[in-house]
Formats: sequence, structure tokens, C-alpha cells
Amino acid sequence: MNIVLLGAPGAGKGTQASNLTKEFGVVHVATGDLFRKALSEETPLGLMAKSYMEKGELVPDEVTIDMVKERIREPDCSKGVLFDGFPRTLSQAKALDKMLESEGRQVDKAVYVEVPEEELVRRLSGRWICRNCQTPYHMVTSPPTTPGRCDACGGELYQRPDDTEETVRERLKVFFAQTMPIVAYYEEQGKLLRVDGDQSIERVGAEITNKLRAGSD
Repeated sequence: MNIVLLGAPGAGKGTQASNLTKEFGVVHVATGDLFRKALSEETPLGLMAKSYMEKGELVPDEVTIDMVKERIREPDCSKGVLFDGFPRTLSQAKALDKMLESEGRQVDKAVYVEVPEEELVRRLSGRWICRNCQTPYHMVTSPPTTPGRCDACGGELYQRPDDTEETVRERLKVFFAQTMPIVAYYEEQGKLLRVDGDQSIERVGAEITNKLRAGSD
């Protein structure tokens, strides 16, 4: 089974991806991991991506697509793939279809983990980190005992620029603008499974698993 996992930052995709790969025996293909590996190994595609990143430019779709293409041709992907962080745009979704079609495969299901925007803001903008030991905290789910101080070392807690409410809202705006056309694309193909991400990790996982099993019968 080839599955696309969609969800905004803060929707908990990483946790669910880990569970799904075990549950369905598929390989987790995350573009972030592919980029890091290609950059560290200085592969031709990694060097190409690096040249854009050093100029502060977005890596073109073609480079990302070629990285994914190389990865899914490896033997361990023959039993199925869970795509995480890809496709990010409608053109990438269409390219993925062509890529799989050339291998005699297809996207079987696209899972969209839906979480209300205000809940995403709450989850993402509540993150703080210790300056000394890098211990992470969350002001709602795992706050420090003493406000502004790390429980582990007493260091000062700070918030990364990426985690401020203003930045979070901007990131979400970009995400929804890019992702809703992909959601509509898979919905038109009858492949989309919507999952309520505003519940416990266990319940979200169970809902995804049940819907995927029902959809693959």
C-alpha cells in the first residue's frame, strides 16, 4: 500500500507516521530525511539542493521529485511507502502519480489529519526550550515547575522565532494555501481519508488504522 500522509505543522504527523509504518509494514519516506541524507553524503542531488539553499532560494520541485524517485526505486520500498512531507504542492502530487505509474504502482490512500487552526496555534506557539541543556517544554501540555526556568538545570527558557504566534500563523497560512488543492485532488480521485486530529494520539492512530483497513478491503 502506498499512502500519502497530509497534515499541518502541529497535527502530529511524525508520531502517526512511526506507528503506521509498523502497522502496515511500509517504508517511511520523509523528504526532510532525504534532504539531510543527500546533503551529508554530498550526492549529486544533494549538491544541487545545497546550491539553491545557500542562495536562500527554494529547492525546485524537480530536485525534490528526483530524490523521491531515487528512494522509491530502492528494494525496501517494493512492499509500500508512506509519504510524509511530500507532496507539498499540487504539481508534486501530479508528479508523484506519474512517478508511481511508471513503476506500475499508485497512491492508494491519502490521509489528511485535520486539526482546527486555533488548536494548531496553541500547540505550536506553546513551545519553549532551555538555553543551556535544550530541554523542551510546552506551556500547556508540559510546563516547567518554575515559570521561565528549566526543571533540569535551572537555565533560562526561550522561544525560537519559528514558534512565536505570529510566525506560526504565517506558516499555517502558507501550509493551507499549498495543501488544500492537494486535499481536493485526492478527494476527487476518491482516495482521501479525513481523520479528526483533535483527539488523543491513540485515538487518532486508531482512526487512521481503521479507515485505512476499511479502505483497502
